[in-house]
Amino acid sequence: MSQQVSFVGAGPGASDLITIRGARLLRHADVVIYAGSLVDRELVRRYAATADVYDSAGMTLDEVMGVIMDAVSAGRSVVRLHTGDPSIYGAIQEQMEALDRLGVTYQVVPGVTSAFAAAAALKQELTLPEVSQSVIFTRMEGRTPVPERESLSRIAGIGATLVIYLSVGMIDRVVAELLAGAYSPETAAAVVCRASWEDELIIEGTLADIAAKVREAGIERQALIIVGDVLAARREGLKARSLLYDDSFSHGFRGSAIG
Repeated sequence: MSQQVSFVGAGPGASDLITIRGARLLRHADVVIYAGSLVDRELVRRYAATADVYDSAGMTLDEVMGVIMDAVSAGRSVVRLHTGDPSIYGAIQEQMEALDRLGVTYQVVPGVTSAFAAAAALKQELTLPEVSQSVIFTRMEGRTPVPERESLSRIAGIGATLVIYLSVGMIDRVVAELLAGAYSPETAAAVVCRASWEDELIIEGTLADIAAKVREAGIERQALIIVGDVLAARREGLKARSLLYDDSFSHGFRGSAIG
C-alpha cells in the first residue's frame, strides 16, 4: 500500500459500505478527487476531513490528471474515489494508461458494486440451483455504444440473471429487448434506485408492468434493473436447494451423514 495514487471503490452509496482499506487510504490522503455526481459527499467528510477535495463531476480527464500530477510532484498522496467498484463502468482505464505513460505507480482498491447492494436490498440471492447459475452485468446502448455481439436482445437469449446498469432512463427499450430474448412478460423484474442510500427505493414487478411502475415512481437515473427467474423464488418457492448443507452431500470438510 505504498503507492502514492490509489483508485478506491467508494461502495454503492452508504458511507459505511466502503472497505476498511479504502477508508484507511482516505484518512491518510492529502488530495481526494471524487465523483461528486454519484459518491455521497458525507463519505468524504467522514474519512477525509483534512484532505484537499476536488469534485470530478465537472472536470475533464486532463483536469483530473493535472490535479493528480501536481500532487505527485509535491510528494502528496492522492485518492481517486469512484462509485461502487472501479472495475465496473468506472472509467478508470484511461486514467491508469495516463499514469503508466508518466511512469507513476498506483493501486486499485475494490469496492462493493451497486449490484450487490441491490441484491441485499431485495434480500435476494442472484444464483439459485436449477434456476440460474450465471449473473450478467450489462447495459443498454445509449450515448456509449455497445458491441453488436453484446446487444441486450442477444444477451437476453441466454436467460440468465441480468443486472442492467445505466439504463433505467430507457426502461421501455430495455423491456422490448429482453422480450426479444428468452424472457416473457411474466418474468420477474426489479428496479432498485440508489441502493443502500437513505432514500433507497425498490420497485418490483414483471416485464409486463415494470416500465409503467418505474415511470410512475419518476425514476430516471441512479438505478439498477435486475431481471430473472431467481426473483420469483420468494413468491413461488425454491425449485431446488443447494447441496452445500445437505446431509447427503459430502465434501472435503464434511462427510456424508448417509452411509
